[in-house]
Amino acid sequence: MSDSAIAVSGLRKAYGDKVVLDGINLDVRAGSIFSLLGPNGAGKTTTVNVLTTLAQADSGTARVAGHDIVTEAKAVRAAIGVTGQFAAVDELLTGQENLQLMVDLQRAGKRVVPELLERFDLVESARKPVSTYSGGMRRKLDLAMTLVGDPRIIFLDEPTTGLDPRSRRTMWSIVRELVADGVTVFLTTQYLDEADQLADRIAVLDHGRLVAEGTPDDLKRRIPGTHVRLRFATAFQLDAAARLFSGSTRDDESLALRVPGDGGTKSLRAILDRLDEYSLAAEEFSVQTPDLDDVFLALTGRTTEVAAK
Repeated sequence: MSDSAIAVSGLRKAYGDKVVLDGINLDVRAGSIFSLLGPNGAGKTTTVNVLTTLAQADSGTARVAGHDIVTEAKAVRAAIGVTGQFAAVDELLTGQENLQLMVDLQRAGKRVVPELLERFDLVESARKPVSTYSGGMRRKLDLAMTLVGDPRIIFLDEPTTGLDPRSRRTMWSIVRELVADGVTVFLTTQYLDEADQLADRIAVLDHGRLVAEGTPDDLKRRIPGTHVRLRFATAFQLDAAARLFSGSTRDDESLALRVPGDGGTKSLRAILDRLDEYSLAAEEFSVQTPDLDDVFLALTGRTTEVAAK
């Protein structure tokens, strides 16, 4: 596999008069976590369906694990694993039986089932019907079943929807472990904190078009509101510093000054050099940036609460 685990160019898809994907381009590095964000109806699941050969694009090209998704669909399927929005498990079977079914279908080794049960902390519940499992346990079992074929690229389509915070963080740990083992993860989610915690790169999809792409920090720096917060020991120092930085705002109660900036190293260094020039020293300083909620609102015109409805 080259450095690109997934390479997409000009991908388009429409259902009747509704354009779902409008010429998107993506480049997902091998061994990374790539997150696709967007409100409901933006085209996230359609993108996953096309890249996993479950749907066919109207035009454009895509290669997954080095294989063309149209002419080499079988090879693509052999290289990937897919976990959808809802756990694809049989509730009448036990967890162990669900895994064994996948092993039999893919003719995997005999040690796969006990290894996956151990890895996903499902040993104690392995012989219980899946109907007795919690939402978090079902999602873990679903992901374990996806790993039976040892895929090198995994598509996770909103994998933690409906999970409690503890179960979500467990899933995050599992995803990080997978990537540490060299797996590439393509993640769609509506939880911006999830993308912020996990993703190496993020793309924002809105009305079928990519409106932004970059690292989480790159995206945050695009939004106005980044500033450096300085806290001083005395009111005299606060007064002196406030005179040095036009456009700054002060908090007399906490002896803090908020100085606009881009949050970059050069900007921070310039502020600290300016203080040093006038023999002023801040007791504390920190860079405050907009979060991904601010980015999402600025790019799509919607908050995550509205988008999730």
